[in-house]
Amino acid sequence: MEPDIPFALPFMGREEEDAVLRVLRSGWLTTGQEALAFETEFAEFLETPGRPPLTALAVNSATSGLHLALEACGAGPGDVVLVPSYTFTSTAEVVRYLGADVAFVDTGPGSFQIDPPALERTLERLEQGLPAYPPRNGAGEGFGPRGKPRAVIPVHYGGLPCDMERIMAAARRYGVRVIEDAAHAFPSRLSGGEWAGTIGDIGVFSFYATKTLTTGEGGMAVSRDARLCRRIAVMRSHGIDRTVWNRYTDKKASWYYEVVEPGFKYNLPDILAAVGRVQLTRALALLKRREEIAARYDAAFRNDRRLRLPPSGPGDARHLYPLRLRPEIAGISRDAFIRALQDRGIGVSVHFIPLHIMPYYKKRYALEAKDFPESMKNFEQVISLPIWPGMQDAQVDRVIEMIKLILIEPGR
Repeated sequence: MEPDIPFALPFMGREEEDAVLRVLRSGWLTTGQEALAFETEFAEFLETPGRPPLTALAVNSATSGLHLALEACGAGPGDVVLVPSYTFTSTAEVVRYLGADVAFVDTGPGSFQIDPPALERTLERLEQGLPAYPPRNGAGEGFGPRGKPRAVIPVHYGGLPCDMERIMAAARRYGVRVIEDAAHAFPSRLSGGEWAGTIGDIGVFSFYATKTLTTGEGGMAVSRDARLCRRIAVMRSHGIDRTVWNRYTDKKASWYYEVVEPGFKYNLPDILAAVGRVQLTRALALLKRREEIAARYDAAFRNDRRLRLPPSGPGDARHLYPLRLRPEIAGISRDAFIRALQDRGIGVSVHFIPLHIMPYYKKRYALEAKDFPESMKNFEQVISLPIWPGMQDAQVDRVIEMIKLILIEPGR
């Protein structure tokens, strides 16, 4: 029996182990020199010539980074934040943390990213004081939340950047902030050469265990806006006006600090930051291996009418490989296809279950599955295949072999 192939496995080496040991032996385990160095190096990696400098702020998760970003942008009760339905729950839940409401936006036809025309239509309705969504039966004002549009959170799904030019144009037209959910997007580039996550007012990256750069848990918020950065820096550590590293190393009044706001506990410890610094040096090499795996999948499935390759572009970070099954041609449902792969030792996943069919949002905003048809179409067809840098060619070929075997005999 051949060994199972997991859906994802972090790529860790001796260098990451040495970095952790260095921190353990230093006697300083929480946020300190390593986190500060990680912030500097991460910002330097993402710099674009000719643009104002970036500031990077390390946090303990992308979720906390999104929360801090929205808080810094002033989101609160009476506001509406526009979020794609096709995303993980953290993109939307942070809106509710602050008492604002979520207006979902569908994906574009054939796309996994937020649809700019749908975004513009929703912004226009909210700006006019109407509910976010038009009436289903053509009568009445519509349904869904209403309020002041405060921000939009586009999600760079699977490492493929959104159409940021159109998103930024719409946001500026209606005076809303743009917070890029770049959890999947390191290191993705837009067509103009800029890095995904650096175009909006704030970009937020994830370093969760399955991501392209991992610290196990962790994240980074980046911005060119000094005011937003100051607010995030204070709020990520209890609303205290001095960092813990400064308080414990400053020889003058090291014990004194002031609480200027009721903040949060969102700082990144040095142990995790040290791992992130090593991973950052591997970023482009790890991306190259993901691209090689994706190319192997593309070649195997390109001419199979039962399958649709994921959209991709030259700047894609290939965080996911979201293959789409065409059940009407394949003769097998997506769910049965997943079970057949898992029975054969292949780890797969689904990205994502649309948020508008989740009980909480469905009930709060009186939503139906048909309200966002493109998101539902993606959900009913997509299977995320293993694509992690440590995969051997033989493992990739086994995934391909099992998919072809199941398609040959779908009832097997």
